[in-house]
Amino acid sequence: MSKVARSLVLIVVLAAGSAHAQTPVGDYHQHVFSAEDLKLAGPDSKLVPLDAKGVIELLDAAGIRKGTLLSIAYMYGKPGRQVDDEIGQVRRENDWTIAEAARYPGRLVAFCSFNPLKDYALQELKRCAAAGATVRGIKLHFGNSDIQLDDPSHVARLREVFAAANAARLAIVVHMRASISKNRPYGARQARIFLEQLLPAAPDVPVQVAHMAGAGPGYEDPPAREAMAVLAEAAAKGDPRTRELWVDVASIVDPGISADNTQLVVKTIRQVGVKRVLYGTDAAQGDNLRPGASWAAFRKLPLTAAEFAQIAANVPPYFAAPASATAPRSGAAAPE
Repeated sequence: MSKVARSLVLIVVLAAGSAHAQTPVGDYHQHVFSAEDLKLAGPDSKLVPLDAKGVIELLDAAGIRKGTLLSIAYMYGKPGRQVDDEIGQVRRENDWTIAEAARYPGRLVAFCSFNPLKDYALQELKRCAAAGATVRGIKLHFGNSDIQLDDPSHVARLREVFAAANAARLAIVVHMRASISKNRPYGARQARIFLEQLLPAAPDVPVQVAHMAGAGPGYEDPPAREAMAVLAEAAAKGDPRTRELWVDVASIVDPGISADNTQLVVKTIRQVGVKRVLYGTDAAQGDNLRPGASWAAFRKLPLTAAEFAQIAANVPPYFAAPASATAPRSGAAAPE
């Protein structure tokens, strides 16, 4: 082979490798929607059914290999919502999500969910932990469950749930943003409570803060930016409580993001550290960006090629092995 031919081959190989590096390995924040979910949402909802096959088609179109399916069973335990056989509905939704992820072993994993303030929360956590290798964690939605970190009883209950997840080797994805519709307090104070009282209860498992501590779509949310600043500063200083902290950017960056928020998102990503930032897109419903379009919007941030490549390559520890593969380093026992 001539030198020119070898050079052309090398250029093609490097270009292919670069393109691959700039495609995320995984989408670590995806939801699926059963027929029962649509009934719960009501006839005026714009939701459409979305199962694992639909998610895989979206991921394939974007060149993404892995996906984290987050159950929305917590919606059945929303305060004020009247649901027949609530615990049965929660179990059904979690089981459906687990079964959907199991259709694509090696590509999808499942996270169960529930309102952590409910009497059945610890029972459902333990049940999910025993449901098989597909289950890798739990999803907590502070806003939907109306969790208020200023309430000591809520914090005490959350510590029990975090400790139980830690004992069961279940990762935690947490939507930290307090209820917007109820105008619950949220910001730096609540983030410090999360950092000082909740993270220490789950020191051995990944804790993934969703939406960069916001709700999305977009990042036009001053309380969320304030809360995230507390966590980012702690991570930048090497606070040991952030050792297993991860942050996902699901639905935070859209084509209309302002210049100020663009700079803030970049600054925050660098404070947290690109090795612990996870790509995600949230629910593929309505006007939400789909995985490919969301990654294209994210790529408009003024990060370096090396930073994009690192974020694209990140794989959270919960994808490496089933939740029960190893015991907690701390030896903590699950509370009864």
